[in-house]
Amino acid sequence: MSQIHAWAATTAGGPLQPFDYDPGPLGEEEVEIRVEHCGICHSDLAMVDSEWFPASYPLVPGHEVVGIVTALGPRAKGRSIGQRVGIGWHTGSCSHCQFCLGGEQNLCGQRQPTIIGRHGGFADRLRAHWSWAVPIPAALDPAAAGPLMCGGGTVFLPFVIHSIKPTDRVGVVGIGGLGHLAVKFARAWGCEVTAFTSSPSKREEALALGAHKTVSSVDLKELKAAAGSLDFLLITVGASLEWDALIGTLAPKGRMHMVGVVTDKMAIKSGGLLSWQRSLSASPTPPPALLARMLDFAARHQILPHVERFAMSRVNEAIEHLRSGKARYRVVLDADA
Repeated sequence: MSQIHAWAATTAGGPLQPFDYDPGPLGEEEVEIRVEHCGICHSDLAMVDSEWFPASYPLVPGHEVVGIVTALGPRAKGRSIGQRVGIGWHTGSCSHCQFCLGGEQNLCGQRQPTIIGRHGGFADRLRAHWSWAVPIPAALDPAAAGPLMCGGGTVFLPFVIHSIKPTDRVGVVGIGGLGHLAVKFARAWGCEVTAFTSSPSKREEALALGAHKTVSSVDLKELKAAAGSLDFLLITVGASLEWDALIGTLAPKGRMHMVGVVTDKMAIKSGGLLSWQRSLSASPTPPPALLARMLDFAARHQILPHVERFAMSRVNEAIEHLRSGKARYRVVLDADA
């Protein structure tokens, strides 16, 4: 196989540079895709910066990939040459543990993240186990579909695992890369949607995305006024917030669910949970079957992220645009190798 041409960070926080590597023989159950588009996620920045843990370099980011299948291993199933697929946070799992056999491959102890211990999608080609290369519905614009493979799946999974009903009152904290998609999904789900934001300028944007109303996520008076009003509260940001006040916005038996990566310790008083039988939970990105289900739902309701597109050769400019907080709301790289 020919070398893969990619963009890699060689030091923590450093600029990405052209990087070629030999992927070796295609695995028996792998597919290789020609990358068309790849989103940039804050998780990519965290890996480039060694924010979560010391990363190994050179590091090729990119885990919101849309591309065309160009090669199939002899035991790859259900995929065909020329098919458009998406690849998200994972590219493989063991396929034989209780979680894999139960359709929860995202909880497999041997799951393989796309950009940890291997090279990702800031490249001209990428490989994955066939089951993690999820077909992209024809009704979705492939240039904008990449962020659905991570951000979209991340905010969709809680609606499924917690059986959110169309009659539920749902709050979304943070109107950014994850949050703006969460608002769209919650509105299409049929829920009454309240958007929580620390930015006054985003209130009108949240309403335009589909929220029915907005609340400040940092104003204690507004949070108190919303007390007891929600059945489900989705936290999509990694910032430290007024956790007890946010829990207070839940109705009895309400749930606060985390999908944002909060790196600081969370100080929470248990009284606000136990007195009203409220719950606190979290979830990662979904397994392949739920990624496919999310894509079908997104295609039916034409849910796509708001994206800003850059040529992959301008990757460092695109990263700085995201890092500066200026992105509205996802950044996508278009392969131009």
